[in-house]
Parts: sequence; C-alpha cells; structure tokens
Amino acid sequence: MPKTSARLLALLSLLQTRRDWSGAVLADRLGVSLRTVRRDVDRLRELGYPIDAVKGPEGGYRLGAGTELPPLLFDDEQAVALTVALQIAASTPDSGLAEAAGRALTTLRQVLPSRLRHRVEALDVTAVERPGARPADPVDGDVLLAVSAAVRAREILRFDYGTGDTRRAEPHHVATRGGRWYLVAWDLDRAGWRTFRVDRMSLRTPNGPRFIRRTVPGGDVAAYLIGVFRGATDVAGSWPCQGTVILDLPASTVARYTRDGVVEQISPGRCRLTLGSWSWPSLAATIARYDADIEVVGPEELSAAFVRLARRFNRMAAQGTGGN
Repeated sequence: MPKTSARLLALLSLLQTRRDWSGAVLADRLGVSLRTVRRDVDRLRELGYPIDAVKGPEGGYRLGAGTELPPLLFDDEQAVALTVALQIAASTPDSGLAEAAGRALTTLRQVLPSRLRHRVEALDVTAVERPGARPADPVDGDVLLAVSAAVRAREILRFDYGTGDTRRAEPHHVATRGGRWYLVAWDLDRAGWRTFRVDRMSLRTPNGPRFIRRTVPGGDVAAYLIGVFRGATDVAGSWPCQGTVILDLPASTVARYTRDGVVEQISPGRCRLTLGSWSWPSLAATIARYDADIEVVGPEELSAAFVRLARRFNRMAAQGTGGN
C-alpha cells in the first residue's frame, strides 16, 4: 500500500475515535507536519468524508455527518461487536430490521479479513426477547468468542462456574436475553440440559473431544429458553401456572397491555383473558394490574391466590389505618 494511502487510512481511523482533534495532536500521532495533515484532510474531503474545521487557538478537525454514508473503518473489536449486534437484529423478526440486518451481516462478512472472518463465523447467536430488562453484567469478549467457537467445532467445554464448581458440557447454542449471554449445553456430569450465564464462566483449556450434536427439547432453542426463563417444567415452554379470568374491560384495551396471553372478546365491554406466570400469587397480581372487576374461570389455585393476596392487602390496609 502506498505510504500516502496508509497515512490517509490512519488519519481517518483517528478521526473516528473521538469528536475533536487538534491539528498538532494529529500531526504528532501520525509523525508528519501540520501542512501534511492539512493536505491529507483535503484528500479525505475529496473522497467524500465530511471533515469540519474546528475553531480555536490551535485549530482542529472533526468528522461530521454528510448527506451520504462514506466508507468506514473498524478495528478488530469493533468488527466483532458489529457482527454480534447484526446477528441479534437478524434473529429478532419482530424488530422490523431482521431482513436489513441479514443483508448487512452478509456484506460485512464478505469484506472481513481472514483473521477476523474465522472468529466471527464461530458466532451463532439466538436472541430471546426480554422487555424492560435491567442492565446486565459485562461479559468478556474473548470468553464469548471461545464459547462460540466450541459450539461451532462441537468440542466439549471445561469451565469453572459461579463459585468455582468445575463443569463439563457439550455446548450447543449461544443466546442473548436482556443484555445477558447464555450457553445452552448438555451437562455431562448431570446428564441433562442446562443453561449457563457466560459472564460466570471461567474456561479451562484445552477443550475436550468432539461430540455428536443433540436436539434441544422441542427442537426450537428460542422456545426452549423462553420456557427455561419462565420456570416451565415441560418441553413446550408453557408457564408453570396458567389461568383464565373474565375482565370488565374491552378486549382491545386488554390486548394493548397483554404481551404473552390470549384475549377473547365476550361483549363490547368484557373479555376473557388466559395468562401464565411462574407462581399463582404472581399470576393473580399480574391480572389485578388491569384495574377492573375480575371473575375467575379457573383453576382453583388461581382463586386461592386471589384470596391469599386479598387477606395480605387487608392486613396492610388495617396496619396503615391504625398508624393514622
């Protein structure tokens, strides 16, 4: 690569890393004169990069926004992070960006250098939606890549988990939910499927021998994980507690606030709602948030949960009254 071209790429890379650069600092970083920096900036402008001059004692430059998207430069870590983000968007059909993300992912993979292509091709991410999730603990990018590579190579992983418990597992899928990363694996010591948080894994090397891939219960990793996060005990991924009530609200109103349930209209002002949760009190409390008169259709466990909550709330109300 000609020296001038290499210097232009280095200058562009610097301009992308922070908002403002003084001419003197750029010259020092590139090992050239201020005059050379000014000439290189002009060359980049001719190539379509919107570089603005910054006023001040020393003057400076800023990579601005243009009417068209110019070519961009990414370092290795940025390229891997972008690949992961595009995979998540491509595997989330409800986002409305899945098709575009898939095309962008294909384009990115075509231009990646071989040293990165092998790393990112090991990434196969399943996104499981979790609305309103709190910020997750950070995960080591090298660990995530190593786990993904083991999934692709079908090599047994050995790792310390949590407080130091050593595990051996056949890694099958990497998934993300609510900002956290998970490994779906067959636990060899416990002879069953387990879901591990990647941020709690400390890998041991080398990996174990290759294994024959298994099929997760139900055949759909996303559906299986949804069931795991709900606390389901069957392969269908249903809630462990599920009940039906009649609400004195229009079906259109209830449907607007019901993400994971079935709403059926009975009359213009009443509807039937079937919903699930991880416990009966939790289900009763979830239904109560609709703030309407409720008629329990079944089962009896849901009726008992409403009675239990009513007694609890009555005690709380009586204590509050006594304090006044």
